[in-house]
Order: sequence, then structure tokens, then C-alpha cells
Amino acid sequence: MPAAVLWTRRRWLLGAAAIGASSLAMAAPPPSIPIQVWKDPQCGCCQDWILHLEQNGFAPRVFDEGNNAARSRLGMPRQYGSCHTALVQGYVIEGHVPASDIRRRLQQKPGALGLAVPGMPIGSPGMDGPAYGGRRAPYQVQLVRKDGSAAVFTPYP
Repeated sequence: MPAAVLWTRRRWLLGAAAIGASSLAMAAPPPSIPIQVWKDPQCGCCQDWILHLEQNGFAPRVFDEGNNAARSRLGMPRQYGSCHTALVQGYVIEGHVPASDIRRRLQQKPGALGLAVPGMPIGSPGMDGPAYGGRRAPYQVQLVRKDGSAAVFTPYP
């Protein structure tokens, strides 16, 4: 085979390999979003919520020391309290907030303290497993402002 043909073939193969590698890179999932979570070590629904986060592209770092001190330190008012508190990219997440709402919050970046699902509503992520028999209660994800007031971020009927 003439050298020119071999050189052209080699360039074509290298180019094809580069295109294949870039296609693989494009197909790779986006990097996980780090999130810190404070919870009670005995809480099963908290662990289920953390699993929900992992399944939706978050990388939780869990602190099994309860969440009251973290909630207070991060400035989340008590009336929005639940069984776990999280911090992601400077925003406080209180309770069983769906991962999709956290992602939307991170994309929109509204000027607020964070998101909260007060209490532990049946049917919210972490409160929706087989133990609950498919039951669902309506709940709302609240956008909590820095002054402690809130507005509905997402209603779940």
C-alpha cells in the first residue's frame, strides 16, 4: 500500500476514534450535585429520602447527629421543620422536598433561603414506600424567603 494511502487511513481511524470518544463523553451522566444532610441516625424515612436524592443525581454527605442544630444554624424557621435538613449550593432544604424541585431551585436561583416541606406528608419522597400502601396526602413545597415568610413553590395534589 502506498504511504499516502496508509497516512490517510491512519488519520481517518484517529478521527473516528476521537468522534467515538466525544460521543461517549456526551452520553456520560452529568456529575452528581453535592448536598449535605443532617438527620437522626434511626430515621428510616430520612434514609429513603437520601436514596431518592442519590437516584436523581445528588451526592449526599450525611451527618447522623439530628437536624435541630443544623436547622437553627442555617436559619430555617421552626414552623417549616421536618425530620431532616440539607444544604445544597448555599440553599437550605427542609424535609421531604422532591429532587426535581431542588434541581429547579438550583436552576432558577430565586433570592430565598431555600425550600421546605413541613412535617412528613404521606406520598412525598421518602414517605412513599410500600409501608405506606400507596397512600398520598396533598402537600406543598414552600419557597422560604430570608425574612421567614414563604410562598408555594410547587403544589402536590
